Amino acid sequence: MGEPGTKELLSLEELEASVALHTGRKHTLSILVENKPGVLTRIAGLFARRGFNIDTLSVGPTDDERYSRITLTLDGALHPIDQVTKQLHKLVNVLKIRDLDPADTAARELAMFKIAADGVQRAEILQFCEIFRGKVVDVTKRSVIVEVTGTSDKIDAFERMVRPFGLVEKMRTGEIALSRGRGET
Repeated sequence: MGEPGTKELLSLEELEASVALHTGRKHTLSILVENKPGVLTRIAGLFARRGFNIDTLSVGPTDDERYSRITLTLDGALHPIDQVTKQLHKLVNVLKIRDLDPADTAARELAMFKIAADGVQRAEILQFCEIFRGKVVDVTKRSVIVEVTGTSDKIDAFERMVRPFGLVEKMRTGEIALSRGRGET
């Protein structure tokens, strides 16, 4: 059995069909919550019951260990977002919710790519790493693992460049975001 390969490339028609499913504004919600068991389950359940598909979900501690921040991205085309945010405010452990405006937000994502790489291909992959400011985190005789941090568009572009070499595996963290300026997110 050979190296795991990558999936077939999409045709232009398939690509256009998939884009048609996401026609609304992408919403990035920053939700400050109490750091208690079950909070994430209740929030995710609220979105699921309303028919929302969460695109990315990241959770982490804040500077105060009593609180966590949930960064959640979703497409607002299928359902209005304001109704679900009103219901989120009613949850006991939810302290603050912001629908971040993309123009006033610094957002980043981390991705790791395991890429098939021997000899000459390895040098080309390393060039792409340099261009995208990626970091090689592991090297074996037959593969390279690269870490890339940036906007979702940057990570998508890096993936398009390395996919022809044989993308063995990838993992993305989901977007995290903070509002620009001095005010709190």
